[in-house]
Amino acid sequence: MSPLQSPLLGRPGAVPADPPDEGVAAHYGDPYAEQRRLASGAALVDLSHRPVLRIAGPDRLTWLHSLLTQHLTALAPGVQAQALVLSPQGHVEHHLHLVDDGEAVLAHVEPGTAGALAEFLRRMQFMLRVEVSDVSADWAVVADPALRLLPRAQLAAHAGPVAGVGAWEALRVAARTPRLGLDTDHRTLPHEVGWLSTAVHLDKGCYRGQETVARVHNLGRPPRRLVLLHLDGSDSELPVPGADVVLAGRTVGRVGTAVRHFELGPVALALVKRTVDDGAQLLAGPVAARVDDEPAFELPVSPARAAAAAREGLLRRR
Repeated sequence: MSPLQSPLLGRPGAVPADPPDEGVAAHYGDPYAEQRRLASGAALVDLSHRPVLRIAGPDRLTWLHSLLTQHLTALAPGVQAQALVLSPQGHVEHHLHLVDDGEAVLAHVEPGTAGALAEFLRRMQFMLRVEVSDVSADWAVVADPALRLLPRAQLAAHAGPVAGVGAWEALRVAARTPRLGLDTDHRTLPHEVGWLSTAVHLDKGCYRGQETVARVHNLGRPPRRLVLLHLDGSDSELPVPGADVVLAGRTVGRVGTAVRHFELGPVALALVKRTVDDGAQLLAGPVAARVDDEPAFELPVSPARAAAAAREGLLRRR
């Protein structure tokens, strides 16, 4: 059995999720009820298929600060941060959720990306006092709906209400929160998907791709933007990630994650040219769609609650 196979898949009603989320449950029999419970904070989502890297050593924060887009030299224990690895041209290669536990940084990333990220980090280690290891067998990512880490043994012992990864995805899409590899492609810039405000620090020193970040930020004209699409509810199928977004016979973008939300109905994220107007009528794959022109639904987690969850889950030692 893979170390990323969740023990909660043995729960009654658990339906395994499809790639890239294999290893956890898509739902436990009632997807919409699970979305409602998660939105109210009354359920836990099992995201234990997300791999976890551990970066230990006294130089860890200054080293990561020099490589990633986030300001990390003074990252306090228990405080969560997001960061990116960019290509030399400024395109997003990796998206990390980070927290320091006082001894090491734990970083969880998208399924299938940990190996390449660990290889990149080790290549950049040089003579610094850092050590990179994969601790996915020891730690599990969960959301309630704040993202946090807990020892994998505690996940197996969890007896409370649960929601499938499909519930998390529905709330994530409604909040217009991108996911690497689904809502991004090899050309994605941080500015296009909202990561400039969550995963990039604009006043720190050099890192790979910084010149592009600064130039696009100063110009204020990224070539694309992430939007929420309302999909035609009469169509029984959802568009697949990567499908063309077409406006008046012209391809203007690509579909990302498509879901059925308990309040919004069928919706999807899409990367489209910045010239596409809010409210525009278009096709997302074969499905008629409209660009949303309303404020985003927020993931129902206050910053204080998220910080408290991080401290509780990540600083509790096994």
